[in-house]
Amino acid sequence: MAVRRLNHAVLYVNGLQREVEFYTTTLGFEVRMEVPGQAAFLRSPGSVNDHDLGLFDIGPGRASGRPEVGLYHLAWEVGTLAELVEARQKLLDAGALVGESDHRLSKSLYARDPSGIEFEVLWRVPVEDWDEELAQGDDFTVPLDWQRTLSRWDNQQQTGAAAGSPT
Repeated sequence: MAVRRLNHAVLYVNGLQREVEFYTTTLGFEVRMEVPGQAAFLRSPGSVNDHDLGLFDIGPGRASGRPEVGLYHLAWEVGTLAELVEARQKLLDAGALVGESDHRLSKSLYARDPSGIEFEVLWRVPVEDWDEELAQGDDFTVPLDWQRTLSRWDNQQQTGAAAGSPT
C-alpha cells in the first residue's frame, strides 16, 4: 500500500460549534456539510477533497464503546514557509500553539483545538537539502530556530505536495 497523503481525519470532539468555529476561524477551513449538534465536515483552503476533517460531537463524555487510547496528533502539511509563519500567528492569536520543533526534514508547529486534540502543521524541507539537514546533529528533534530556517529557504519555496511530490 503506497500512501500518498492523508485524505481526511475524523475526530470525536466535545462541543461541535466551538470546534467548527476554531477550525474555520483559526485555520481557514470551510464547512462542507453539517448535521446540527452532531457532526460537521470541513475542507481546508485549496483542497480538492470533499472534506479534510470530520468532527463528531460526543458531548462531555467519551464515545460509547471506544477505547481510552486514541490519536496522539494529526499532521497537516503546508506548501511554503510563509504559510507556516501565517499558521503560527493564527495559532498564537487563538492561544492554541503548544510547541515548535525542527525535525530536520520538516519544520513543525504543534497546537491543540478546544477539545484538547493535538495537531501538527508542518513544512517539508526540500528533498535536496535532507542530507545536509540530517548532518546537523544526532538529535532528530530540536527546537525550531526561526532565524536559521527563514534565512536558509525562500519563504515562498513550495515543497511536498504543493510542489507535486507524489508522497
